[in-house]
Amino acid sequence: MEKGFWSVLSVLKRRGLPALITFTAVIGGAVAYLKVTPRLYESSSRLIFDDRRTSVSELGRDLSQTSVTSPGNSPLANQAELIKSERILTQALAIVGNSDVENSEDGQNGSTKLTVDELSQGIRVKTIPATNILEISYQSKNPDLAAAYANAVAMATIRDNIKSISSEATKVRQFLQQQLPQARTQLQAAEAAENNYRQQSSIVDFDEQTKSLVQSVASLEDQQRTLATQLQEANSRLDSLRQVTQAKGLDTAYESVRGGQDQELQKLRAKLAEQETQLIEARLKFTDSHPTVVKMLQQRDALRNLYAQELSRVAPGAGVNNSNNIAGDPISQDLTSQLITNEIERAAVAQKLQLTQNNIAQLRNRLTQLPLQQQPLTALIRKREEAAASLKFLQAKFEEARIAEAQKVSTLQVIQAAKAASFASSPKPNVVLALAGAFGLLLATGVVILLEVMDNTLHDASEAEELLKLPLLGVLPRLPAKTLALEPADGFLDNVALVEPYRMLFKSLEFRTSELQLLVVSSTISGEGKSIVASHLAAVSAMLSRRTLIIDADLRRPVQHTIFNLPGKPGISDIVEGNISLKEAVQPTEIENLSVLTCGGIYGRPSQILESAAMKKLIAEAAANYDFVIIDTPPLSACADTATLAKQCEGVLMVTRPNITVKEVLQRAVSELNNNHIPIVGVVVNGMTSQTEQYYRYPMSGYQMKRLKAKI
Repeated sequence: MEKGFWSVLSVLKRRGLPALITFTAVIGGAVAYLKVTPRLYESSSRLIFDDRRTSVSELGRDLSQTSVTSPGNSPLANQAELIKSERILTQALAIVGNSDVENSEDGQNGSTKLTVDELSQGIRVKTIPATNILEISYQSKNPDLAAAYANAVAMATIRDNIKSISSEATKVRQFLQQQLPQARTQLQAAEAAENNYRQQSSIVDFDEQTKSLVQSVASLEDQQRTLATQLQEANSRLDSLRQVTQAKGLDTAYESVRGGQDQELQKLRAKLAEQETQLIEARLKFTDSHPTVVKMLQQRDALRNLYAQELSRVAPGAGVNNSNNIAGDPISQDLTSQLITNEIERAAVAQKLQLTQNNIAQLRNRLTQLPLQQQPLTALIRKREEAAASLKFLQAKFEEARIAEAQKVSTLQVIQAAKAASFASSPKPNVVLALAGAFGLLLATGVVILLEVMDNTLHDASEAEELLKLPLLGVLPRLPAKTLALEPADGFLDNVALVEPYRMLFKSLEFRTSELQLLVVSSTISGEGKSIVASHLAAVSAMLSRRTLIIDADLRRPVQHTIFNLPGKPGISDIVEGNISLKEAVQPTEIENLSVLTCGGIYGRPSQILESAAMKKLIAEAAANYDFVIIDTPPLSACADTATLAKQCEGVLMVTRPNITVKEVLQRAVSELNNNHIPIVGVVVNGMTSQTEQYYRYPMSGYQMKRLKAKI
């Protein structure tokens, strides 16, 4: 977290100036916009939309309701679009033209009157969320005109709404007025047809008649069951009486009773019985041919004939053969009388039962036919009821239409009239500056990010160490211009803030390589300060009592003789050509224990010199005569001199510099050295900023400060 914070601070420091310029430009543009933009005043009026409670009649409410024709379609949104229509805006302009508002110029077109298109562009209609409220706004340089136009549009909207609803009500009334006579005629025809059918079918009330018939059938069925029981009992009694009286029929029983009750017949039966008794007694005494028996037989037969004649008179159907069935005694006569009575009663019950069964069959047939007769009647009743309901509905709607037409209702109502604004609504300085600030910060951030993305150079020491995966041996300060050349010598060595980082670098090299004697100092490209690092590192090494030699092997652009203020000759080229020895070519400096071997004369083929055996011999001789030899070589990206010389040394010290060293070039150079098995002792970051440099500064005594100031 802390590392990321310091990284952000370092990025802001590097890119602070472009970001500040970008932010300032955006703020300046916002200020200029506020200066040149004219002030506009905005006024708003509000309408509430209610399509349910605008009329006392139901039809009025139906006419005022706005239909929704598709999902997501809102009546309030439809009304908002209608407000911006040409019809409404034309009426609004007419209202403003007839008002007492001063015809001052409206800054949009420089004329005293607006057109419909201009008003349409300036008017704004929006819905208040979660409400049925519409807000109508208008902006103008003149606050009175802004309020006038907003109120005029609201008033025109209400008038148009009233006119629309009234027009719909008038159309409905006219239509209903035409339909009412037809509805009355249809109702009269339906009623006449129903009455005619009722008269023909004798159906007054189907439900009541059905109920009455069902009840009658049930009553007759109860009577049927009672009569059947009575008939069964009568049949049982009749069978019993017939067995007792031996009467075969009602006629026989009747004749038997009449014959038994007639006095003449009773006397004849007595005489006949007496004659029969005497005949029996005579037959007991005489034979059948005896005159007494024969005479008595003749007398008996005569009595029988007389009895038969009398019986025929009383009971003509009895005959002589049934004379034995005559109930002569009271009991027989009583039983026979009961038989006759029971037979008569049984016949009456049977007849009544048959009549009841016939009635039940007729009623059931009537019940079966009644629904069939009811179907046409039901259709006629339904037609009559529909005609009556239609007429009633049309009459009610006709009255509602008259009421709605006379009411002049509206679904819109003004709840807030527009007033002239005291302060300009546009532009808003606070909002503009806030947006400009936000946009400026965003744009400045984008500039910083863009510059960082485009900048592929190193920025700090940690980045170099992380990129190369090599040990960071030192972070060297950015030297003042006067210290680039080591003259006077003690001017650099007395400055602890400058010397100490190089001393730490020397110690890091000493600790990492126990016998470090030959060191190649190089960089990837020109300008990273490798020669300065080599010269100052050599000065610190000499200060620590080590015999130190700097070999300026950059035969293309040598600078070590300039740094130490020495002549350019003799040098390496003179030694390789055999004109002079190493001891003769080496030049001492003002710093004790420090010598310099310059490049000598410029040679047309530098690589030939560095690849020669004489160069190898020179390096070996330098290592034998000095404690520490530093070889300053050309940049790795320029030529292969560094790789050639590094093969004869303990390693290469890579010098990088923030904002100059290119990451890809550095990575490629290090990769080539590793692939060629050339050891890299470490990386040095040179030329850090003053803030980083403070870390390496140590306080100096007052005496040291005075000496440093005097020498500088």
